[in-house]
Amino acid sequence: MTEKEKMIAGDMYNPMDEQLVKERLKARLLFQKINQLNDELKEERKELLYKLIENAGKNLWIEPPFYCDYGYNIKAGDNVFMNFNCCILDVAEVTLGNNVMMGPNVQIYTATHPLEYKLRNSGKEFAKPITIGNNVWIGGNAVICPGVTIGNNVVIGAGAVVTKSFPDDVFIAGNPAKVIKTINNI
Repeated sequence: MTEKEKMIAGDMYNPMDEQLVKERLKARLLFQKINQLNDELKEERKELLYKLIENAGKNLWIEPPFYCDYGYNIKAGDNVFMNFNCCILDVAEVTLGNNVMMGPNVQIYTATHPLEYKLRNSGKEFAKPITIGNNVWIGGNAVICPGVTIGNNVVIGAGAVVTKSFPDDVFIAGNPAKVIKTINNI
């Protein structure tokens, strides 16, 4: 398997692999352009966003600055909005449902490292996919950790650190995040 195939499969891989370094550089050059465009060039920014995040539905809007590892591992539904300074480490697939709203400084991390220091010091890493359902609102400064699945119609409070998965129709908050209440979405 190539290092990219290992990365996509969630296996330990070498992030300094030549192909992966080139792909991260390609993404960086794109999001740097996106981040530098002023509001008068909204159409050009939108075109570049869809070039960076090719698997996005209609009405993707990201307020710059925005950061990611690759872009191609982000799958966004329709009507996805990310406010200023969002960062998605898309080493594994990140799936965003329809009507997802993110406050400023939201961080989504699929990348992770071994707990054992000898293996961690090898420089190898791995990733776990993240899935965020439809109609989800993520408050500013929230952190979504590797391997998490968020159900539909969920609200994540500002500053939450989401370390485990949650079902549909709940408001979660805290560090670590926990269910604060069920939301009646009748």
